[in-house]
Amino acid sequence: MKYLTFVVPCYNSQDYMKRCIESLLPGGEDVEIIIVDDGSTDSTGEIADYYEALYGNIVKAVHKENGGHGSGVNQGLKLASGVYFKVVDSDDWLDETAYQALLDRVRKHCIEKEADPSAEIPDLFVANYIYDHLEEGSSHMVSYKNVFPVEQVCNWNEIGRFHPSQYLIMHALVFRTKVLQEAGVTLPEHTFYVDNIFAYQPLPYVKRIYYMDIPLYHYYIGREDQSVNEKNLMKRIDQQIRVTKIVSNCIDLNEVKKEYPRLASYMCRNISIMMAISSIHLLLINTGESYQKRKTLWKDIKEENKSLYFRLKYTTLSGLTCFPGKFGGMLTIQGYRMAKKIYQFQ
Repeated sequence: MKYLTFVVPCYNSQDYMKRCIESLLPGGEDVEIIIVDDGSTDSTGEIADYYEALYGNIVKAVHKENGGHGSGVNQGLKLASGVYFKVVDSDDWLDETAYQALLDRVRKHCIEKEADPSAEIPDLFVANYIYDHLEEGSSHMVSYKNVFPVEQVCNWNEIGRFHPSQYLIMHALVFRTKVLQEAGVTLPEHTFYVDNIFAYQPLPYVKRIYYMDIPLYHYYIGREDQSVNEKNLMKRIDQQIRVTKIVSNCIDLNEVKKEYPRLASYMCRNISIMMAISSIHLLLINTGESYQKRKTLWKDIKEENKSLYFRLKYTTLSGLTCFPGKFGGMLTIQGYRMAKKIYQFQ
C-alpha cells in the first residue's frame, strides 16, 4: 500500500527539481512520487526518467503536452494510488524531520483503518509552511496552532479564528485522495493560480482534520518568473480574475453554513482575500481598462450571488479594496504595501 502520493508538476524545472525530489525520497516505498513533465523544453523530462529508473518502486515519470500547473495536478490525481495526496511544486521542498513525523502519523492511521475498516481516519492533515526568501536570506513560518488543536482529530465546528495573515493554502494541506475525488476537483488548464481552487473546493467534504505543528513545507519565494511575483500577477490578471470567479461559484456557502458555520465564515473570508488581490492588482495596473475590469468583477459577483456580494463588500477585507475614486485607490495600494511589508508575502 502507498500511504501518500506526491505529485510534482514540472515545467522547465531542471535547475531546481532535484532538490524537491530528493526531499521526498526518504519516504521510501510507503510513498509514490509522480513527476509530471508538462511539455518541458529543457532537461526536465530526462531528470524525471533518471529518478524513475533509479527508484522504480517509488517514482513514476509522466510526460505530457503542456497544459499548465492545473493539468499536472489533474494528471497526478488520476494516477494516484496513495491514501493521501499532496502537491509539491518543483521549486519547493519538504523538511525531512517534519516529513517523517507526518508520514509516521499517516501510516498509523492507515494501519488502524486496515485493521478495522469501520475506523474513521482524517480527511485532511494540516501542517505549517515556511516562506523562504532565499535571495534575501530570510524566512517566515505560517503556523495554525491558534486555529486547530495540536495533534487531535477535530471538525470545522471546533476550530478557532484565523489571523489576518493566515489562510489555508495548498502547501499546508494533505488531503485524503478520496475526498478530492468526491469533491470533483478538476483544475482548469493553461491557467495560473489554480492552487486556490485546490485549497478551497474540497473543504466542505472534509469531516475530520488533524493538525501537526511542524514546519513541513518550504515555499520558495523570490524567483522572477514565479506566478506570484507582482509583475507577473499583473500580467496575468485575467487568469487571477477567472480563478476568483470559479472559487466564488463552486460552493454554496449557505449550505455549508447549515452544518459548518465556522467553515462557511472562513470560506467567505477566502473569497474576500482573492477579491482583494484581484482588485489591488487591477489598481496597480492603473489603466482605464483595468479600472473597468475591477468594476465588472464586482458587478458580476453582485449579479451571480447578491448575499455573497454584500458580505464581501461590507463585512470583509475585500470591501476595503473598492473605495471609489483615485484617492480611494491610493489608500488601498498604501494599505497593501504596508501589509506586504509586515507579513512578508510575495
